[in-house]
Amino acid sequence: MELLEVKNLSKHYKAFDLKDINFTLPKGYIMGYVGPNGSGKTTTLNMITDICKCTQGEIRIGGITCAEDAIAYKESIGYIGDEFYFPDNFRVKNIRRVLQNFYPAFSADKFNQFLRRWNLPEKKPIKDFSRGMKVMLMFASVLSRDTRLLVLDEATNGLDPVVRTEILELLQEYVMDGERSVIFSTHILSDLEQIADYIYFIHQGRTVLYDAKDELIESYLLVKGDRSEVSGELEKALIGAIDNAYGFEALLPSDKAGLLGSQMHYEKPNIDQIVVHYIKDRR
Repeated sequence: MELLEVKNLSKHYKAFDLKDINFTLPKGYIMGYVGPNGSGKTTTLNMITDICKCTQGEIRIGGITCAEDAIAYKESIGYIGDEFYFPDNFRVKNIRRVLQNFYPAFSADKFNQFLRRWNLPEKKPIKDFSRGMKVMLMFASVLSRDTRLLVLDEATNGLDPVVRTEILELLQEYVMDGERSVIFSTHILSDLEQIADYIYFIHQGRTVLYDAKDELIESYLLVKGDRSEVSGELEKALIGAIDNAYGFEALLPSDKAGLLGSQMHYEKPNIDQIVVHYIKDRR
């Protein structure tokens, strides 16, 4: 069953249009939502969390829209962005009290378990926490509620590799029961390489690619070689060719592999390379 359904989602601003975003995210899966700055990622996530309203389209979580049942819809979402959203003068006890009063399903016991797991100090003011400690505190506050969809908007920015690795493990734990899902926007595409089941790639407010991650990787070859070996037909098929000191590098759809000459080298691309070459091609 689909946990998140996004249909014909559009948002109009004076200087930017997000148009016709369509995807579904089944229960128990993680989607990487990627694209360059200004492509519309945060706009999409803000509409999913109902921070802003869409110009047209429909969003359902667990089969309901926000208009049908705003409380149930919003309580099912856990959101973590790249900015810390608790007041700096708070201590952990203040956050615990706010969450207890605001969310009926909040579990203080779970919250305290996360504090111990990550050695988060109870008495230190939040302003004295490191970036990593603040992110872990946001995760503790969200995961101590009965959420069904985690919405992450650049939540791992600026974190050291050890903390990022722990968060990726945490996300996999979150979806393990097959009832919950994650939509994760990040510029650190190597993170998505490890944990994402689906990739949705947008550029300038439009869909570029949407597929299961493994299928997406199998659909392309990363081609390297000498420009003089590129025929007219191959030139047309290449995506986002980049010249370098050794020749060129580009993407090629796997079904066009027959166009390659014997002097061409190719390998499977990673998600980062697919995104970079598509952006290059569109520029």
